[in-house]
Amino acid sequence: MSTARVQSPEPDSAYSRLLQCTVRGCEVAKESAAVVTAILASGSHERYRDVRTFEEELDSLDREINEGVTSTITRVSATEARELLACLKFIIELERIGDLLLNVANRIIAVHARLEPQDSVDMARMASILAAMLGDVQQAFTERDLKRAIRVLQADAELDRLRNLVLVRHIENPEHEPVRESFHLVFMCQTLERAGDHVKNLAEEICHLVSGKSIRHVLRGYDRSSEQMFVERLRRQVNEQS
Repeated sequence: MSTARVQSPEPDSAYSRLLQCTVRGCEVAKESAAVVTAILASGSHERYRDVRTFEEELDSLDREINEGVTSTITRVSATEARELLACLKFIIELERIGDLLLNVANRIIAVHARLEPQDSVDMARMASILAAMLGDVQQAFTERDLKRAIRVLQADAELDRLRNLVLVRHIENPEHEPVRESFHLVFMCQTLERAGDHVKNLAEEICHLVSGKSIRHVLRGYDRSSEQMFVERLRRQVNEQS
């Protein structure tokens, strides 16, 4: 289910600027995740500085939105005030995602040449899923699309699965295979998984913004709990692999 796109405010208004900054924040975080994916996939460090630049832009957007909401929120309608509060919550999560991605990029620079191919593939896949989730969040926020926000929540299960694969391979290691850089890999996969949790928070905020209900009530409206969606996704994955 989707709601109609909200009416665009006056393009030169402070309220409009804050909405635009929030959408830009989503785009920046998505681009940063895409760059991390490319670094993991190729091993090239050429775009490392882009991740830092994106993190700095998110910091700047954080300051602008915080200051703008403070000075604007008392001059808008109740509906617009609710959206501005959502912008504030968004940038807090997005700024943290930027920090986490920079931490991963820093770690990649140090160890990528020593990673096993399967580890690089799994980590790149995690970063790619994160970028797709952020893209869906950006579109869901722009279009007030509840169904797309729900899709973000569902996608997080794959991040958890890949994180668990890396942990099993490097901590439990049931096959007793030689492994390298386990400390760094565990750090990176946990960091990407935490970034996914922040994206989930964004999707939940969209659900509340659009429906006025908590995520629990929204999922109930879809006749499935988050646990049911997770189990169904795992079943699909098993069927695809068999």
